[in-house]
Amino acid sequence: MYQAIVFLPLLGFILAAAISIVGARGRFPGAEPSDDDHHHAPAHAAHDGHAHAADAHHDDHHAPAEPAAAGSRAAEVITTSLLLISCVLSWIVFWKIGFGHTSERVTLFTWMISADLKVDWALRIDALTAVMLVVVTTVSGLVHLYSIGYMHEDPYRPRFFAYLSLFTFAMLALVTSDNLAQLFFGWEGVGLASYLLIGFWYHKPEANAAAIKAFVVNRVGDFGFALGIFAVFMMTASIDLDTIFAQAPSLTGKTINFFGWHADALTLICLLLFMGAMGKSAQFLLHTWLPDAMEGPTPVSALIHAATMVTAGVFMVARLSPLFELAPTAAAIVTLVGATTAFFAATIGLVQNDIKRIVAYSTCSQLGYMFVAMGVGAYSVGMFHLFTHAFFKALLFLGSGSVIMAMHHEQDIRNMGGLRHKIPFTYWTMVIGTLALTGFPLTAGYFSKDAIIEAAYAGNNPFALYAFLMTVIAAGLTAFYSWRLIYKTFHGTPHDRHHYEAAHESPLVVLIPLGVLAIGSIAAGFPFKEYFAGHHTAEFFRDSLKQGGIIEEMHHAPAWVVYLPTVMLALGWGIASYIYLYRTEIADNLARQHRLLYEFLLNKWYFDELYDLIFVRPAIWIGRVFWKQGDGRMIDGLGPDGVSARVLDVTRNVVRLQTGYLYHYAFAMLIGAAALITWFMFSGAGAH
Repeated sequence: MYQAIVFLPLLGFILAAAISIVGARGRFPGAEPSDDDHHHAPAHAAHDGHAHAADAHHDDHHAPAEPAAAGSRAAEVITTSLLLISCVLSWIVFWKIGFGHTSERVTLFTWMISADLKVDWALRIDALTAVMLVVVTTVSGLVHLYSIGYMHEDPYRPRFFAYLSLFTFAMLALVTSDNLAQLFFGWEGVGLASYLLIGFWYHKPEANAAAIKAFVVNRVGDFGFALGIFAVFMMTASIDLDTIFAQAPSLTGKTINFFGWHADALTLICLLLFMGAMGKSAQFLLHTWLPDAMEGPTPVSALIHAATMVTAGVFMVARLSPLFELAPTAAAIVTLVGATTAFFAATIGLVQNDIKRIVAYSTCSQLGYMFVAMGVGAYSVGMFHLFTHAFFKALLFLGSGSVIMAMHHEQDIRNMGGLRHKIPFTYWTMVIGTLALTGFPLTAGYFSKDAIIEAAYAGNNPFALYAFLMTVIAAGLTAFYSWRLIYKTFHGTPHDRHHYEAAHESPLVVLIPLGVLAIGSIAAGFPFKEYFAGHHTAEFFRDSLKQGGIIEEMHHAPAWVVYLPTVMLALGWGIASYIYLYRTEIADNLARQHRLLYEFLLNKWYFDELYDLIFVRPAIWIGRVFWKQGDGRMIDGLGPDGVSARVLDVTRNVVRLQTGYLYHYAFAMLIGAAALITWFMFSGAGAH
């Protein structure tokens, strides 16, 4: 069963990729258009890049409709069916492992042997893995189903579904890993798949730039992650998780000579590993790739940037909780970064106008909440928010996609308005997602997000109080920008009458995933509360997570701490309602009166400009110096180019002597004979 969960998506990828390749070579017409048909492919919209309906009708001579439908439909059905089977099996495993209080390790094969290093490919199935299996396969299965409707006009559907399944396989390999090499394989696999999916519409320069940016920024984090793995192997002579955890207590007090700095071994290891998590989970300083990644198709945003890939960093910290528990300084840094991210991303979300970017910054902020929980030692609470967040954030992204489809690929919320009458089902599902995100009582987010705030209050590390304040403030900001999105999109008067009149509800294949996720946004909270953040936490997670005493301390938090997040929700919601329903001119007036602050937030704290100044321009300057001065002037100038130039100079001068005139040659011979006679005369005289 476990092997099927992991490898069914890989099978889907192989089959869909085969369909795509065969179609591209023309043996299966229409599965993908050939190179000759590129000028007939649908144009992609300037914003989302989704194919226009008017352009979807291909010339019958170049892309026969029925074979195209057959090839693409085969890829869609195969990948989606395999994912849904994997999803059902994951839920069975979740109940069996989580509530059956068991765990298993399944060795598949020996992967690598090098000297003393032996690495098996093994599946580690425990409660933590079971939670992640459910999250990954459920969201991925629904995204596959949703994509059948969302991408129905795109001629490259087999390739798209192949990438989706490849991503899911890599993520499943990551969460079932039993050693750090296997975890790194999945880690880099999801990075590759995200690059392919973000840049799926490769005809768009913005999509290519966003894909490269995501890849490069993640390489920065992954460099630290790789160093962390090397350091673990250096200190324990193993990368097997059980061996590492068994030896971890013996590393306390040991140091690593890090460029002359004798750093505490566990602290340095955990900080290097967390550096990888910062990149993958878009935390403060390494967050810049996430908003730009919205250039990919909307289903990609939901799959990668809402529920699965960006949570890999949170999962990794939870999996390695026995190490972080022994490194309090590293845990404090995790808390600091998480709390800063929660506040920072929420402030930017206040003024953004692209519907997907608002949800993207919301994701960034909520990931900060999860790391706060990890930092203060409430690992199960962080996993609880990861679990609930997957449902309502995927719902908000897919709901945004439904809005974009209805508005003919318009993404600016300033050009929307009044859509609740045109797309009521999408409206109500997004309202449910927003209620859950903002922590409205009895929704899933209410139980998990409030638990994190209580954990921050009860935390003992140096940044716990800072984290408590930042998460409380972020709760109010989240409520404001979330309801701002709802009001500007669905309420008020339409700003684009033409697109408004043409708007209609999405097809059933799009609405079914929205409905399922809306149910999950409510039902994923209360039934699981006691198992993630209550009295049954220890028996549910057992050895898969490090269990501290903070869960018990949370339950003794004062009443004002418990109710404060709800008060902040009411405050943020009330202000948003007043400004965007009754006094719409206030927002414009505030933007004019506080222009510097507005521009500061609108330009995302100028991080892109700052990085351009600090890293990009100096790197370009250094590269140009090495290119022009080092390579061009020094190496080529003194090397092959210089030698060849001197040869040309010599031959050019020699050629000038070859005039072709007989009297020139006679004169040269006369001069030569005179010089020779003179030399003999003087040399002969010298001999006497």
